[in-house]
Order: sequence, then structure tokens, then C-alpha cells
Amino acid sequence: MPTGAKLFLILSAALLPLALIAVAATLQTTRTADLQNRAELRVATGGAARSLAIELVGDTNALRSAVAAIEADPGDTAVCARTRGVFAPSTLAGARYAVVDRTGRLRCGTPPPSGAPTPGPNAVATRLVPGQGLLIGVTGNSGTARASAFFPTSYLADIARPSDLAPKYGSELTHDDSTLSLRALPGRILARREHDSAPVGLDRLMLNMVVDSAPITSAVVAAMLLPILMWAAAAGISWFVIDRLLIRSLRRLRAAVGAYQPGETFDPVRTGHIAAQEIRELGETFAGLSRTIADHEADLAEGLVRQTKLTREVHHRVKNNLQVITSLINFHSRSATGAEAIAAYAAIQRRVDALAVVHRHHFAELEENRGLGLRSVLSELAANIRATATGPTRDFGLTLEIDPFLVSQDTAVAIAFLITELVELAMSVDPTAQLRISVKPGDQDTRAVVRVASPALIETEKLRKLITERYGRVSEGLARQLRAPLHHQPLAGVFEIAIAVTGRD
Repeated sequence: MPTGAKLFLILSAALLPLALIAVAATLQTTRTADLQNRAELRVATGGAARSLAIELVGDTNALRSAVAAIEADPGDTAVCARTRGVFAPSTLAGARYAVVDRTGRLRCGTPPPSGAPTPGPNAVATRLVPGQGLLIGVTGNSGTARASAFFPTSYLADIARPSDLAPKYGSELTHDDSTLSLRALPGRILARREHDSAPVGLDRLMLNMVVDSAPITSAVVAAMLLPILMWAAAAGISWFVIDRLLIRSLRRLRAAVGAYQPGETFDPVRTGHIAAQEIRELGETFAGLSRTIADHEADLAEGLVRQTKLTREVHHRVKNNLQVITSLINFHSRSATGAEAIAAYAAIQRRVDALAVVHRHHFAELEENRGLGLRSVLSELAANIRATATGPTRDFGLTLEIDPFLVSQDTAVAIAFLITELVELAMSVDPTAQLRISVKPGDQDTRAVVRVASPALIETEKLRKLITERYGRVSEGLARQLRAPLHHQPLAGVFEIAIAVTGRD
């Protein structure tokens, strides 16, 4: 996970609890206000229900008394006066009542309203008429006389008005599945409301009241959202500052260090101008290291130049020493009197020439370091062998078939000496021998086969004696140096060996 993401998560984990605590405190304040509103609503609902109960139960009791009196004395006329006195305040507000005897004749009040409930003997029943009001029906003990009353909605709403509640409230009466709205509460967007109910005490009649809870105002919303916004802002600003001053500068520094090439001087300005002081100091440290490395590389380059010059001087002196040795051998061979001594000097000179040829070609290939060209080495070696031939050996011949292979210096030295020994062996058997030297590809791309063929190398008693007494030990040592066996085909007069090559010229 990137460092910026880790930092953002850490800051979020550290600051988010504080934001949540602040939000919880705001919610608790709102909840406390809701509890206060709920308590006030409960008190108001209970008071309004008691007011309705006092008025409705009193009127209902008056109707029950009138019905009982008419059932006891159908001629009683005073009962209507008492009932009229009880219903006087409600009649002014639009309420109506009616009392009828067993024959159905109206004894008190106005004609009964339609739809009034008719309960059983000595019972009270209510009925809500939506949009109009409340109907109450009363029946006497014998069930022969009955009474009914109607209370309009406005009258009921006025009685159920609480004295200690804010003006914005709603109320309704419910009876089973029927509802009569007394006062409507206007709706609002995102409104929260508190509800409460209380029994009126008359035939399962319930009073329901509703008030608005503490409103969710812009101040409440801001109080709830401000901690979250502060948390997000703090985490975002901290991440931005750390990313700008630290992380982004470290990325640039890493990219600049990754793109650094030996010999260059590191530029600390690549880390940015607003990077942290520690990052700039780190960049300056890299710049100092790059300058130190550049100085060391310059010293190494200068030392390499000196070493190259010294190596060339050493090669030059070795070449001169070999030439001096060759000149001394040539000088002493001229003063030799016996044929055997002259042949010995010639053999020594050919071996020194073989070493000089390899060394000269190695020095020529030193700059490219590709390896020595075997064709040029063996061609020069053959020329030197012909040049050192004296006496009877002047008539011997060399034929070359050399593919352009490249070999290492050690391989070239061993091959040059091995071919020289085989030529010496052939010349010792037959001074006029004709030899064919070939270098052809082997069974692998990294191998080549060196062949030296001559009739003088066909196995004879003289050849076996020369190999046993003089040439065999040197040839075997050179073959071990080449890490390959030297094969002799005695009937064909051929010596061959597989050598390692580094490529083709």
C-alpha cells in the first residue's frame, strides 16, 4: 500500500472517533429535546382527554338520567328542563340532543340526528362521522326509551385544546377503525413528529395528539456535518501536505537516482523546490556522492590509460627480447661447423619464432580482445619455418588450409609449438618432406580440428624412435595443455587434435 494511503488511513482512524463523538453529542442534544417534547405532549394529551371526558361523560350521564326518568314516569316534564340546562353550553356551540319514549315520541330536544347508534339496554354507544362530529346513543334499563346526542367537530376541537401546548399540534378521535380529525397539523419536508394517545373513557373512544419534534434546521445539520467535514478536511490536508513535502519529493529523488548514469553529476533540483529540508539535504548528499564517483572514475580512467601504456611497453620489450634471442641464435648458427649443430640451432630458432609469432599477434589483438586469428598466426609461423630451413631441409614444403577461426592466446601458443614439433618430427624423418596443415570445423561450434598430414609421418621404425626419444613427451604435454588427445593415424601419416575456438574472424 502506498505511503499516502497508509497516512490517510492512520489519520482517519485517529480523527474519525473525535468526529463521531461530536456527532453523537449533537444527536444526544436533539434526543433530549425530543424527550422534552414527548413529555409535554403526554401531559397535554392527558389533559385534553380529561377535558373531553368531563364534557362528554357529563352530557351522557344527563341523557341517561333523562331516559331513566321517562321510563319511570312517562309524564315527567321536569326532566327535559334539567337536560336542557345541562346541554345549554354545548347547544350554543352546535350540539344537539334528543330523548324519545317507548312509543318513539320526541320528549326532549330536537329531532334525533340520523345514524345515531342504538346500544343495548342500559348501554352507551358512540359513532364518529368523518368531517362532521361525534354521535352518542344511550338506552334505558328496559330498553324502551332512548336518547342520542351530536357534538360537532369544532366543539370537540375547542374542548380538546390543551392550555399548555404550543399552537402547532394535531388531534383526532378514534373509535375502532373510525377516525375524526379535530385539528390538522400542516406537513413539512423532513418533519419529525411525536405521537401520543389517551382514552376518553367513553365506549373505547381514544384521543390522539401529534406535535412536531425539534426541527432539523440548518444549524442542526451543520452541527452534525461539521465534525465529519473537519475530519475529512484534516485528513485530506495532512495527506496533501505530506504528499507534497515528503512523498512526492521522495518519488522524484528515487526516479532521479534510478536514472543516474556513471560519470554524471546528480542534480538535487530534481527533487522539487518545496520539498522538505531533509529531502533537499538527502539530494545534496547524493549530488556530493555523484561528484565523488565522477572523480574516482576519472582517476580510474587515467590509471587505465597508464596501465595500457605500461602493458604496451611490456609487450614491446618482450617482443624486442625475443628478437634479440632470435638474432643471437642466428648469429651463433652461422659460426657452427657441424651439420648437427646447425640443425639444432635451426630447431631452437623455429621454436622461438613460434613464440614470437603468437606474442606479436596477441599484442595486435590486445585492443579488441576478440582473440587471435589462427589463419594469420599459422601463415606467419609457416613462413618463418621456411625461412629457417637450411641444408637438405630447404626442399621441404608446407601447404596450409586454415579456416578463419579465433582462439585464445594460450591455445595459440600450444598450437604453434605443437605444429612446430610435428614439422620438426617430419623433417627429422625426411628433410624433403611435404606437409599439409589444415584447420577445419569440428563436431561443435566451439571446436575445430587441427590436422598435420605428411608421408613422412607414416609409422616407421625411425618415426617411432624419434617419438619415443624426443618428440613424444613434448607433444603429449602440449596436448594436455589443449585439453584434448592427440590422435595419430599411422597408415595415413596424420596427426590431429580438437581445439577450442572463441569464434570466427
